[in-house]
Amino acid sequence: MTVEAPIRFPCPGCGAQMAFDAESQQMKCTYCGHLAPIDIPEEYEEPVEYELDFSDENDEALRDWGTEQQVIKCESCGAETLIPVQQTALMCAFCGSPKVLPQGSDDSIRPESIIPFHITKEKADELFLKWKKKKWFVPNAFKKQHTRSNVTGIYVPFWTFDAQTHSDYEAEVGTHHYRTETRTRTVDGKTETYEEQVRYTVWHSTSGSYSQFFNDVLVPASSHHDSRILAKFDDFSLGDLLPYKPEFLSGYVAERYNVSLRDGWADARYRIDEELESRIKSKIGGDEIRNLEIDTGYYDRTYKHILLPLWNATYNFKNKTYHYMVNGETGSVSGKVPRSGWKITFFVLFWAIVAAVIIWYFNQQP
Repeated sequence: MTVEAPIRFPCPGCGAQMAFDAESQQMKCTYCGHLAPIDIPEEYEEPVEYELDFSDENDEALRDWGTEQQVIKCESCGAETLIPVQQTALMCAFCGSPKVLPQGSDDSIRPESIIPFHITKEKADELFLKWKKKKWFVPNAFKKQHTRSNVTGIYVPFWTFDAQTHSDYEAEVGTHHYRTETRTRTVDGKTETYEEQVRYTVWHSTSGSYSQFFNDVLVPASSHHDSRILAKFDDFSLGDLLPYKPEFLSGYVAERYNVSLRDGWADARYRIDEELESRIKSKIGGDEIRNLEIDTGYYDRTYKHILLPLWNATYNFKNKTYHYMVNGETGSVSGKVPRSGWKITFFVLFWAIVAAVIIWYFNQQP
């Protein structure tokens, strides 16, 4: 039985439901095809950055999504999505399970901004088929077949964080030097001397400070996706963010974040610390560094909650389910594919033989 979504954005021409059209970047009537632009304020320049305050998740003023939403939770995988309050969800957008339960009204910070879908569902299918043909070590039958996927357009939640950092550091830096040493060895029962270059390290203490501003550190606010797949989508153009409008969600699913603002900042801080350590080591220089200690202060911390477009898809091959995603803005693809055991085996054997031949050749040299 088909359950129709309520008319939230009626067509001015025929009154039927309008949904966001990725190709035209406008609202499009699902019945007569009428197009209507989405009103973006002329004075809009860039998304608002909010001062990092973990109590914001309890602020009623930040929860207005523009249309009344309800949370739908899947009994099978636990994913939570947002749909208009009158709409009925029949299947989970993530695992396809029909076991979805209404959880009441949404109780989370509304998105500050959004990148709308630019890639259509048909284009996402096309990009996946091209992507899979380029994969190595997959069965020939998989490359040749026209794989049918269950594809859903999902706005995945992310946090972005800005922070000014100032770090004081101390370390010991080592510089490699070389000297010639005379040594002895026994060859065919005879003792002979030879010279050898020996490396040694000279250590000295160093200290200093380093400042850097981090802009839009992107942290997934959903834990329902394969983190290895999601991590490859680093090609979003965050400069193209538009102010959140509920019209953009029409025809798609919006996922509610389940990574709290506090946990999101902890993830961002870990990434910032890793980047700072790398940059400070580069600044120190030398050949080796030991006992590095870094004390970092974080200032002017801000955040925003954004929605980014991803086509979430699954397909079956030989009774096994595989998952992939397509970037709804750029069209990049990331996912899992079946592997051919014999192709991998022959590849390993080939290079093992090549290595053996090279070793044999050098052993034959006088």
